[in-house]
Amino acid sequence: MHELILLRHAEAQPAKAGGGDLERHLSEHGEQEARAAGVWLAKHGKRPDRVLCSHAERTKTTATLALAALSQSPEPLLAQEIYDATPGELLALLDQHNDADTVLLVGHNPGFERLVALLVEGRSDEFRGMPPGGLAVLHLDQGPLEPGKARLDAFWSP
Repeated sequence: MHELILLRHAEAQPAKAGGGDLERHLSEHGEQEARAAGVWLAKHGKRPDRVLCSHAERTKTTATLALAALSQSPEPLLAQEIYDATPGELLALLDQHNDADTVLLVGHNPGFERLVALLVEGRSDEFRGMPPGGLAVLHLDQGPLEPGKARLDAFWSP
């Protein structure tokens, strides 16, 4: 894997009475954020070979709306382990997909912002900075994913 793109789900509505966190839908503003993220990806020539997406409703919708802006994109693979994941759990998942050149990961904080900090800075404590609908594009060195071995090439937020 040479490039990792992290897309945090866009703004979601609060959970409905009796509903769980996994069933939360995007707000209208969140739908606009997700589409804007897709436009940014297309404008910057980002074409993922593989898309891994949390099974939460808001992440699935974010992925669908963002990928609609790309002329060609793979179907998202749902990965339950993205939901509420630690940076270590996300790294373990990414290690299973190291054969892809560019991976788009669609998921949640705090795991995403901590993963960016771990890969770029070598540590993941107290990092804050992935707003809803935000994108981080990381260039990865050859070889296994290791702390402090990535370069943050771009960061975008709606």
